[in-house]
Amino acid sequence: MGMLKEFKDFAIRGNLVDTAVAFILGISFGKIVSSFVDGMVMPLVGLLTGGNDFKENKWVIKQGVEAVKDAQGNITTPAIAEVAVKYGVFITNLIDFIIVAFVVFLVIKAINKLKKKQPAEAPAGPSSTDALLMEIRDALKK
Repeated sequence: MGMLKEFKDFAIRGNLVDTAVAFILGISFGKIVSSFVDGMVMPLVGLLTGGNDFKENKWVIKQGVEAVKDAQGNITTPAIAEVAVKYGVFITNLIDFIIVAFVVFLVIKAINKLKKKQPAEAPAGPSSTDALLMEIRDALKK
């Protein structure tokens, strides 16, 4: 029973809930950025680079070959898949990452700026016990 209570305390703790909310918002924000890049940025980049879908850009190292069949439909030569470097998908994902990283940087910068503006708490004075001990110390010095 103790382990169940400990897990409940852990799950309800504020930091875990805050982290879960941040994770869900981050996933949603990532989808928004991906749709922005895929639907608005990359068509413009594709138009500037030749008018095709940029995600389809690739460097073909070895052409693929279709399967060869005889008259009965039996495969005589198996198909060979194309070998290609798909740099268009990589560049699109890189742009997604740069946008998300920049926005996270701006959010952290704003949070740090707000933290600096908050006045620092004045150090608490000595407790009554400490004050009494200091008076005794000072009286013994005399």
